[in-house]
Amino acid sequence: MGKTVVVANQKGGVGKTTTSINLASSLALAGTDVLLIDTDPQCNSTSGLGLASGGGEQGSLYDVYAGRRELADVVQPTCVDKLSIVPASVDLLAVEIELVGMDGREGLLDKALDGIGDKYRYIFIDCPPSLGLLTLNAMVAAGSVLVPMQCEYFALEGLGSLTRTLKLVRGAFNPLLEIEGILLTMYDARNTLSRQVAHEIRRHFGDKVYDTVIPRNVTLAEAPSHGKPVLLYDARSRGAQSYLQLAKEMLNENGAG
Repeated sequence: MGKTVVVANQKGGVGKTTTSINLASSLALAGTDVLLIDTDPQCNSTSGLGLASGGGEQGSLYDVYAGRRELADVVQPTCVDKLSIVPASVDLLAVEIELVGMDGREGLLDKALDGIGDKYRYIFIDCPPSLGLLTLNAMVAAGSVLVPMQCEYFALEGLGSLTRTLKLVRGAFNPLLEIEGILLTMYDARNTLSRQVAHEIRRHFGDKVYDTVIPRNVTLAEAPSHGKPVLLYDARSRGAQSYLQLAKEMLNENGAG
């Protein structure tokens, strides 16, 4: 079984989708089989890799939740060799309402992954900026959570909420869930607040914080509009090189470097 990692933070605009796309792509380009599951109704990971939301005739993650397709049936290739994706659909907005009375609704994604996890070294799940049923399903299905954090004051408050949620999920559904790592994003070394927030996060979470930091970089914002990860858009950019370094750090930590 591959390693399943949720990319989550209930605060929006911290780099969850940017991290999901570019870390997954970096690992795939290093020769690792990777699956990215887009659970966000905004479908940004889907469009950021050049696919249409809804997945076309092949279907999307919503069809899996609705019981119309198996997860393996909706997996699609991307522009990156060895990287596949389960596309999202705006219909995912209806999941919480449609499943409200279903027993075991928090474990549907976990069950859907049975039989497919062995095909991939890494499975990343990109979550919406909330802690609702879609994110809960992702956390129940995963072994760990990667938390992108923007280097600003309010990020510290958001992290407290997320860690409380992790404790609740561990207690009720997934006792083995752990923090994979905390990733500092949109970091500007010239900014005093960025440095202070980074220092506080490292002081509180120690070696759970990645050595790699993701800088503010316009190329990271431009690449999704072209339907490409930043490595295929501008491999020499600081953003691309940072995600390559993050992939290397993750591989080393997991004994695959």
